[in-house]
Amino acid sequence: MTHNQSHQTHNPELTPRFHPELTPTLEELEAQERRLVFGRFTHDDAWALGSLLVDKARERQAPVAIDIHRAGQQLFHAALPGSTPDNDAWIARKRRVVERYGTSSYIVGARFRAKGTTFEDSSRLDPDTYAAHGGSVPINVEGVGVIGSVTVSGLPQLEDHRMVVEAVEEFLSKG
Repeated sequence: MTHNQSHQTHNPELTPRFHPELTPTLEELEAQERRLVFGRFTHDDAWALGSLLVDKARERQAPVAIDIHRAGQQLFHAALPGSTPDNDAWIARKRRVVERYGTSSYIVGARFRAKGTTFEDSSRLDPDTYAAHGGSVPINVEGVGVIGSVTVSGLPQLEDHRMVVEAVEEFLSKG
């Protein structure tokens, strides 16, 4: 079962389906991630960012689970109506990709696709442990590096990724 198939509960009226013509390029994704840098990231920041994601998900009636980890500790978790325990498993697998590669789970998958292969076929990592599907974005602190991740699961992978990026951009713009 693919990531998209495991999330049949999304509302197609609210969540656009994956459209290749709308898929950002690898260069666009990498440039986007270079902008997503925090000055610091505290427990209170995790609560504020997680709450912002919950608000966005509720507005969209998105059946997602949301997770924020820092230095191996879960600082925030929420499961909205329509999400399932399977979403938590996807969160863990996507988060491990960020921890291993230091970049978003969507970018890792895109890099393998750009080479004409897939993460599952070429990474030599257990797909039950790692998933290079969109939705997990690193918490990158200026002068420190990647210290954690913000992850959403429940929508098609590009929509999971976009929801996290949108929330992080909004959070960072409030300074």
